[in-house]
Amino acid sequence: MAPSHALRCCKRALNWVPVLFINLVVAWSYYAYVVELCVYTIPKTNNAERISYLVIFHIFFAMFIWSYWKTIWSKPASPSTAFALPRAEKELYEKEQRAEVQQEILKKVARNLPVYTCTAGGAIRYCNFCQVIKPDRCHHCSSCEKCVLKMDHHCPWVNNCVGFSNYKFFILFLAYATLYCAVICATVVQYFVKFWTKLLPDTHAKFHILFLFFVAALFFISIVSLYSYHMWLVGKNRTTIEAFRAPVFANGPDKNGFSLGIKRNIADVFGEEAKYWIFPVFSSQGDGHSFVTRLVHIDPEQANSVLQQNGKIPVAGETNLSMVADDEPHTEGKSKEKTDGGQMVAVTMDSEP
Repeated sequence: MAPSHALRCCKRALNWVPVLFINLVVAWSYYAYVVELCVYTIPKTNNAERISYLVIFHIFFAMFIWSYWKTIWSKPASPSTAFALPRAEKELYEKEQRAEVQQEILKKVARNLPVYTCTAGGAIRYCNFCQVIKPDRCHHCSSCEKCVLKMDHHCPWVNNCVGFSNYKFFILFLAYATLYCAVICATVVQYFVKFWTKLLPDTHAKFHILFLFFVAALFFISIVSLYSYHMWLVGKNRTTIEAFRAPVFANGPDKNGFSLGIKRNIADVFGEEAKYWIFPVFSSQGDGHSFVTRLVHIDPEQANSVLQQNGKIPVAGETNLSMVADDEPHTEGKSKEKTDGGQMVAVTMDSEP
């Protein structure tokens, strides 16, 4: 039996509890640092120290909050209607009971789509809930109840799916959270020691300063490890899902199938213009529906003709770096380059299977 509307509402409300917890901790840390440390604890004779602490603290606090809420409010990108079955094929698929015949229907439709990964058994990846052929790196999220492009994972701390539309924001959230905690620890430690060794008198600020240092240090240790792991994934051009289960191509699974070298891998998430890397504004490459791989030649004309129907990619005359134009098949150990619209796109083929 499907859950009632009331239960669904309760579940959605409970999903915000981790977000509320994080915001309460951050709000308290702001009060403890600005009021208890900078106003009541730092001597009034040290105005230069107080001002420098407040300026540095507020810079990282603002970037942390900005990237955190961008991660929360960025709607997960879903497959366009170009990946849905046409009406005639959909009726045939729903009427057909034999799995092998259903697969033939899906394969017929998938021939016109930029889809190059499959299930472990070689079948077309199809979502029965969303009723779409899944683009490469797309997965269905049971919490969001939708298919998410380039899904990494569902994060309860942001109550949102982390995927193509907000992965950069999530990385920056981890980075600025780490720096936020590091700034607190570095500037609070001297007063933490003075309170701990009773060089400062016991005041109402003592509890806040001691607890602030412990909480910031604890969060720093946990967040920096998660941030390091995700930066490693960025360097490999893998999602968390792909790290545990390698994507399957026509010639079998390959965990490095989407890796194009560390420079291209970083640009895939953060964009080619370094001036946008530190800001939580969308600059990731591609459209989330198709990806360059080191194993598969993607014909941009075929992919664009399908995806342009829904305005998912630039019109003719603009270069889409998520695809590679090439008239010859790639060979192992070599690289192919082609200039298109003044931009050069290169893919290096590794010798690994």
